[in-house]
Amino acid sequence: MGAHGAVASFLFDEAKVAAVLENWQTADIDPKLRAMLAFLEKMALRPDELDAAALQQVLAAGVTPAGVRDAAYVCAMFSTITRLADALVWDVPDSFASSRVSLVKFGYRLPPGL
Repeated sequence: MGAHGAVASFLFDEAKVAAVLENWQTADIDPKLRAMLAFLEKMALRPDELDAAALQQVLAAGVTPAGVRDAAYVCAMFSTITRLADALVWDVPDSFASSRVSLVKFGYRLPPGL
């Protein structure tokens, strides 16, 4: 599952996280999350489909502009890191999932003082 899935399972119901990872389109999730995941899927896999209408669908579902911005930043960061890891054949150890505690505590930012 990796660190990010471990964070989700730590914060949310593990069965729900598994259902989202299996198929977010059919998982029993909040409509705001479903709209945001649809937007992020386009952003990551079909960026040519990302337009003002796609943004309006997310906003109409109740996601705030700040929420869209934050999710887009995280998606862009993960996409970049994944592409680098694939290109440079980085090995991510299974123990990376243990970083979930830090991710929960500090979020996706550097801890204070770094």
